[in-house]
Amino acid sequence: MRKVRTLLLLAVVGTALTACGARRELLPLQGRALPPAPYGREDKPSADSLLTPPVQAKPQRNIELRSRSEDREDDPFDLPPED
Repeated sequence: MRKVRTLLLLAVVGTALTACGARRELLPLQGRALPPAPYGREDKPSADSLLTPPVQAKPQRNIELRSRSEDREDDPFDLPPED
């Protein structure tokens, strides 16, 4: 019984410690700088903008659900296997 209570206390303390992180602006380490600006760009992007993926890297999904069954159109490339 005592082991269970100790494990439960450790789990609660561990959860509390992992949840107390501070959120602030990202900065490079001391003595280091952000990467240089991309070729052809005048301003240097910030750390937050470098961490945001572009739309091409993470596209939004367009899922169109069918409400009823439909006949398929003929597919000219759906050929039987060769002998």
